[in-house]
Amino acid sequence: MEDRKAAGPSRAARQGRWWRLRQRWRMVGVFEINPEHEFYQLTSMIKEGMHSSIQTTMDTSGQDTPAAEQFAAEETQTHEGFQMQTFAASVFAQQRRSLDITEEEYMNSLCSDQCYLQFVSNSKSKADFFVTNDKRFFLKTQSKREVSFLLSNLQAYMAHLEKYPHSLMVKFLGVHRIVIPNQIKKYFIVMQSLFYPDDRINIRYDIKGCEVGRWSNPDTGGKQIIKVLKDNNFEGQTIAFGQEKSWFAHQVKVDAAFLQELNVLDYSLLLAQQPLHRDELDGKHSLANLVIRTTKSLDLDDSPTGSDPPTVPLLKETLGEEGSVQPQAAAGEGIPLQEIGCPEKETRSDSELQEFHEHHRRLLPNCKNSNHVIDGPEQRYFVGIIDIFTVYGWKKRLENMWKSLRYPGRAFSTVSPAKYSRRFCQWIQDHSQ
Repeated sequence: MEDRKAAGPSRAARQGRWWRLRQRWRMVGVFEINPEHEFYQLTSMIKEGMHSSIQTTMDTSGQDTPAAEQFAAEETQTHEGFQMQTFAASVFAQQRRSLDITEEEYMNSLCSDQCYLQFVSNSKSKADFFVTNDKRFFLKTQSKREVSFLLSNLQAYMAHLEKYPHSLMVKFLGVHRIVIPNQIKKYFIVMQSLFYPDDRINIRYDIKGCEVGRWSNPDTGGKQIIKVLKDNNFEGQTIAFGQEKSWFAHQVKVDAAFLQELNVLDYSLLLAQQPLHRDELDGKHSLANLVIRTTKSLDLDDSPTGSDPPTVPLLKETLGEEGSVQPQAAAGEGIPLQEIGCPEKETRSDSELQEFHEHHRRLLPNCKNSNHVIDGPEQRYFVGIIDIFTVYGWKKRLENMWKSLRYPGRAFSTVSPAKYSRRFCQWIQDHSQ
């Protein structure tokens, strides 16, 4: 017995300590909204309202392309003590389907018995941020103006994502309003979390492509908050995308051009990174992994008929150094269809490949949040464009004039959408490799 004690803690004790460390790391930057929390009543009502709203879309057969009137649809459901309004429900249900999020898993995440988490960071936003307990979805309170802007441009937003399904734009999954009589009226938006899963993320940045006010003290002062660093904190570093660099720079340019058309500025590139493990590096080129990634990237039919056998045209090709699809296979990326028992059907293969190019797709990684994950040679990057509600109106024009006098010759965020877009894209070009 004494020898056993001298040998150190038992396996169960070590596992328990490791579990407690993981739980502590998991709760960095968030607080559980338990019954004693000020937002517990609100989030409990949100869960109840969301459950009914999602159930409605589950009971309604969805269309691939929502009709025009569905973009302006509103539905109000009355519950005990509050009302929940849902906007453009069928449009956002279609958006979730396009991201391979089933209504069941959406409901299970948003309406589970587990408490929401309150997200705490050094953000200057006055909005409240809630996170589902599994950290897969964000809920953010928004102003009436911001929600009106999104809904008025929802058709354009959805058309952009349909044309560029691998866009880096934040993915909105629902817009709602909760009304508690004589207490509060709040609009909130449900979004896919860019940083999912976040278990191994070790650093986060918010990038605008300018310098004034773009430094954040990384010291947390011992507080359990997540410090999101900024442009000036990133100075001297690069994003090592490898062969994905060209694709990424082009997609940022496409997304920024879309926001410029909407007269929007002050958006950010949210960036996080974590080192790839050896098994992840080795698994990138496995046959099974490539089949899954190709199917995910091309939206191939899940259940092809016997007369229409599955084809995986990208397995004959590999992403080249310039981000385009190259016919030469390398390092196991290009696997002839015959070797995996998939008969090649030329017409379907050609059309899928043409669609792949036209819609600027890439070979997505095999993970839940694949649209916002890019694997470089040694790092996994989580990337997305957020905060797209600031319009260049007269207030921002006056702010631009004042800042031009206050910071002559320096780069600040409040500039015309055209200048903001150019500078944003140039920052990406200068800091990627």
